Parts: sequence; structure tokens; C-alpha cells
Amino acid sequence: MFPHTAEFRFTTPHAERIYCSLLPELAEEVNPRSRTHSRREGDTLVLVVEAEDLAALRAALNMFLRLVNVADEMQDIA
Repeated sequence: MFPHTAEFRFTTPHAERIYCSLLPELAEEVNPRSRTHSRREGDTLVLVVEAEDLAALRAALNMFLRLVNVADEMQDIA
């Protein structure tokens, strides 16, 4: 069990597409000191990041929040 947890909720009509775009990244363990999972609740994308320490939490959050941001911006372009 990881002692540090951050949960983010993004309400957007693109929640399903953003969730699908995150799946390849969620399938592989990026860092053994952190774990990330996501789910969809209707129009809300839920992103949960757990980590052993604050540095690992920050690194995972930086990566996944950037991925969510890029996926959301791409919906506006498409």
C-alpha cells in the first residue's frame, strides 16, 4: 500500500475518449514507486495516483496530468 494518494476528477463530454487515450500508459508500470489508475463515471474521468514518496507522486502527477491535458486539447482540434 502506498502512503501518498492524489485523486483528480475531470468533468468533460470527452471523458470516454480521454480515458481510452490513457489506457496504453496505464497498462505498463512506469515507476515501481508509484501506481496510477483511472476510471470513468459518466462524463467524469477519475485519475488516482498513489506513491511511496512525494517525489514519486509528483513525477507521476506531472506525467499523467500532462497526458490528460494534451488529450483534452486534441479533442478541441479534432
